Amino acid sequence: MNSTRIILFDGQCNVCNTFVQFVIRRDPTGKFQFAPLQSEQAARALQAAAFKPTLSDQPPGVCVPTSSTPLTPLQTSPQTSSPTSPPTSPLTPPPLDSIMLICQGKVLLRSDAVLAIARGLRFPWPLLTVFRIVPRPIRDGAYSIFARNRYRWFGQCKIGTHTTTSTSNIKSRFL
Repeated sequence: MNSTRIILFDGQCNVCNTFVQFVIRRDPTGKFQFAPLQSEQAARALQAAAFKPTLSDQPPGVCVPTSSTPLTPLQTSPQTSSPTSPPTSPLTPPPLDSIMLICQGKVLLRSDAVLAIARGLRFPWPLLTVFRIVPRPIRDGAYSIFARNRYRWFGQCKIGTHTTTSTSNIKSRFL
């Protein structure tokens, strides 16, 4: 069984990039790998996990296409395919308002992802899983309020500026 855990994060979010650095420092065994949600690697990882976003997974203003025209990774509108091009499987852009964790073929979103990540870190961070007793709608509601305001409160950055490090050991953890 593959124990790789992939954290997908908004590469333009200062909070998300800081969170990735936080995880790296508290995951000395390298259980977690990382990819910005805006990357093709993230799209492929979500496709491999058979992630199909629902309307509730999308941030406000992002539409889930209802046409049968397949989407290529990170494409937001259907395009016509030529008869000679290989078929692409449908893929909707992931919700950029949520950190995601792919673990054992499952995709966890929002507070479920954060708590599962905390469980995989060294002590004392697994203690945060006690918050699983809080009903998911309440946890995700608080998460959504924070996610909606994070750019205003903490700003944005260019994708990958905070996550770029000089050691090859750390670089190898990014897809």
